[in-house]
Amino acid sequence: MTAQDSKLGDTDDKIFVGKGEEQAWLTLALANRHGLVTGATGTGKTVTLQVMAEGFARAGVPVFAADIKGDLSGISEVGVPQDFIVKRASAMGLTFQPDQFSTVFWDVFGEQGHPVRATVTEMGPLLLARMLDLNDVQEGVLNVAFRVADDAGLTLIDMKDLRALLDAIVPDSGKKGADAEEDSLAAIRKAAQGFGNVTKATVGTIQRQLLVLENQGGTKFFGEPALTLKDFMKTDRDGRGMVNILVADKLLQSPRLYATFLLWMLSELFEELPEAGDLPKPKLVFFFDEAHLLFNDAPKALMDKIEQVVRLIRSKGVGVYFVTQNPVDVPDRVLGQLGNRVQHALRAFTPRDQKAVAAAAQTFRPNPKLDTAKVIMELGKGEALVSFLEGNGTPSMVERVMIRPPSARIGPITPDERKAIMAASPVKGKYDTAVDAESAYEMIQKRIAGTAATADGQADGSGGGLLGQIGSIVGSVFGTNVKRGRLSTGQVIARDVTRSVTNQVIGGMAANIGKSLGGQLGGSIGRTLVRGALGGLLRR
Repeated sequence: MTAQDSKLGDTDDKIFVGKGEEQAWLTLALANRHGLVTGATGTGKTVTLQVMAEGFARAGVPVFAADIKGDLSGISEVGVPQDFIVKRASAMGLTFQPDQFSTVFWDVFGEQGHPVRATVTEMGPLLLARMLDLNDVQEGVLNVAFRVADDAGLTLIDMKDLRALLDAIVPDSGKKGADAEEDSLAAIRKAAQGFGNVTKATVGTIQRQLLVLENQGGTKFFGEPALTLKDFMKTDRDGRGMVNILVADKLLQSPRLYATFLLWMLSELFEELPEAGDLPKPKLVFFFDEAHLLFNDAPKALMDKIEQVVRLIRSKGVGVYFVTQNPVDVPDRVLGQLGNRVQHALRAFTPRDQKAVAAAAQTFRPNPKLDTAKVIMELGKGEALVSFLEGNGTPSMVERVMIRPPSARIGPITPDERKAIMAASPVKGKYDTAVDAESAYEMIQKRIAGTAATADGQADGSGGGLLGQIGSIVGSVFGTNVKRGRLSTGQVIARDVTRSVTNQVIGGMAANIGKSLGGQLGGSIGRTLVRGALGGLLRR
């Protein structure tokens, strides 16, 4: 070992993970080839995750990790040189140096971290259908709703927007007659029926599934300000990568919401980041704990998309590490993309368990010195079988190693320590207060109330949304925003001039404003919406 190795274990291009007969090094240049950390409950997966996260952070690589039990939060506090930690470090030739890492806590429910929100539009119909457990017919109707919203400029931000839109596309079953009131939503209903048969029963089923999601906390997840993923990809003032921890103990009680949320994050990274090729180190490393929840009951179409994203996000400079109990939890076509492997102990008490152990052993490159299947059942706490990618991109032979001790605290932090970290957070105040902007719900309510702008009204600047507000101001200056019958001759002339000037000036501004405001108002000013690989919004 070099002098640098004896202090930290890491070098400029590698992370020291553990030591047995051979040393286990994770090469940073190959870390975006993804990985897998597996093992039974209580065998040390969380500590291994912390060791790897610390190594990435030291190398200047930002980290995102879901914290299921709260144990990972200790990475934010200085480690304690307990006897067993110092002893293990010494046995590996390391000098234990307590350390801590800059950490930002996130929480979908906003209770133990900064709120994490996405808009309904950004989530897209594919992932939302997965979250709601919809069948093919129901997913088709949801796709129709999103298409109608895009075409009509109805921005879908929160749950009430989606509910209002679904109500609006239901066919009008009322009697038509000479005295019947004009249907203010006729254009929306007609547009929906143009894409296929939308029935009241199907929409009703989707609405009931939305209620289930709301009861699980989905209302807090959908809204604004929506998360900006660039806030995950920062370094601190010392050049170390920020460690972003998603507090997931409560979120895991809603497993479909948890899995779909993390999948949405992965897809957004895939869509937003430019191609980077092979970098000396990743731009971001993403740890997906309880990964089996992502694949449980996933339809083939979604599995195809997941495989595509995992396979291609490597070239964006993102490394994805799945954490689960057994490699068989991950489908073979995804498992084949995971080059860096850490396997903690598995227990085999039944024939089914023994088959799982044998399957786990077969995922490693064999080592003639080891009976891999036997060793998997013999591993002690903190021990693991490790196989990382070597310089030519091929897996190394599996080795039995003792995982190095973390430098930061092992175990959860206190509520007071969490409050202090959040008070000093670099994103303090950015996401903490929800904003209810004008969106589909308000626009539809205006139509129902008869206050939606007519074509003439929109030209006068009396319509809703950003353009309507600007036009209203201009109209007030010239006295033109009153009913036509009350205009004087001078006001009629002023009105025509106002229309011409306002349309030209505001029309030129609209595109630039739409680009700068993104998801908040872009839909209401005619921005073209493009769906990404997993149904999320691709901002173009």
